[in-house]
Amino acid sequence: MLYKKTNGWESVSPEKFEKIFAMGEEYKKVLDLGKTEREFVDLAEELAKECGFVDARYKEILTPGDKVYYINRNKNIALAIIGEEEILHGINYVVSHIDSPRLDLKQNPLYEEFDLAYMKTQYYGGIKKYQWTAIPLALHGIVVLGNGEKVKISIGEHEGDPVFTVPDILPHLDRIIQGDRKAREVIKGEELQIIVGSMPAMVKDKEIKDLVKYSILERLNKIYGMEEEDFISAELELVPSQRARDIGIDRSMIGAYGQDDRICAYASLKAILDIKEVPRKTSVCFLADKEETGSDGSTGLQSEYLEYFTSDLISKIKQSYSELYLKKTFWNSRALSSDVTAGIDPIFKGVHDEQNAPKLNYGVVIMKYTGSGGKYSTNDSDAEYVGEIRGMLNKNNIKWQTGTLGKVDEGGGGTVAKYLSQKGISTIDIGPALLGMHSPFEISSKLDVYETYKAYKVFFREDIENKKKYIEKSNKIYL
Repeated sequence: MLYKKTNGWESVSPEKFEKIFAMGEEYKKVLDLGKTEREFVDLAEELAKECGFVDARYKEILTPGDKVYYINRNKNIALAIIGEEEILHGINYVVSHIDSPRLDLKQNPLYEEFDLAYMKTQYYGGIKKYQWTAIPLALHGIVVLGNGEKVKISIGEHEGDPVFTVPDILPHLDRIIQGDRKAREVIKGEELQIIVGSMPAMVKDKEIKDLVKYSILERLNKIYGMEEEDFISAELELVPSQRARDIGIDRSMIGAYGQDDRICAYASLKAILDIKEVPRKTSVCFLADKEETGSDGSTGLQSEYLEYFTSDLISKIKQSYSELYLKKTFWNSRALSSDVTAGIDPIFKGVHDEQNAPKLNYGVVIMKYTGSGGKYSTNDSDAEYVGEIRGMLNKNNIKWQTGTLGKVDEGGGGTVAKYLSQKGISTIDIGPALLGMHSPFEISSKLDVYETYKAYKVFFREDIENKKKYIEKSNKIYL
């Protein structure tokens, strides 16, 4: 029998059609409310509490059916539902990241020149720098003031708010300064500067030379209590200010900033919130940070936070703990590295191996391996685990396809999968395809959002057939 997948819309019933579009509307709202990792964590915590999850710090004993969450430095959140089976038999993890490419303000950003006030930025993650010029940007984040007070900032998202932008040079004068630059250097990193003001302060002080800059600082002080030194203890991010929108005459797609990887974060969060019964295995939805910059830092997957909250779960379930318990739990666990991949675009189809390229509207994408070139920096799931996941999706009538990130020598990229598998967790990448990945306006399929949600929910709930046979045949360490 030939391996052949079909466009998912071809078999959509009227009832399913309504569910797909209703989920699309909910997803767009989540994208608008959670444009930064901190905002997404706040939103996830609020939704978790509404669904009966409680802060794990206030639970000393955990029993089957308990719902708890953990928050790490306001940039990670892990939600867990305790299962019926012994936790040392393993956990079902779905791990997404909630950081996205953006512009961050530098620690000392503000200056004035030619009676204009600008702020300097440092780009975060892999961007095409020219895409971030001449578009409206919103400023999000927090500032820790000199007195220790933490102030939230959000400018540019509401009707009537001012916005910010990185000015580009007009085509009449760009022939020499930009004309010979390669695409990646059409705009250079140091040229990504936002304009923030042009009105001078009305003060009569000869020692104040930069009156426009001073005017900006006056306003920041009046509204937020900020002084210039407070920029040092701030996390301020510039993101596109536009809202998520339907794309196409048929409204079958969604265009928005940050769908890599908040499309998976939304799907995995909704999946675990919608579980009403007690799962067989303990289920964990983990939303992580710093994937776009290598998963470093105390909130990335290379930190020990996964070990931390998993150890806490073990100790509160078993009322005892050992390092061997943790290792056994990891080695018996399964994970979905829930991240997006690049869908084939007919305009640029030459960068893909068409036989192995994912398409919009063909469902969730199974990626056995990512990485680049000779499979460098990849997880490369074992065939047995791929077989389990494939069987699970087929059994539950979930639309799926296989995919790779472009031709072998074209480029490539990685996910958090390798950091999960290093713990001994059986891991595979599974998520939807996007067009325009890492741009300020990424494109997804509403059908793929729905199928991704279904896949994650089934994974949390599914008692996969032949699991016992797989354990017996495997050379891995099991209880």
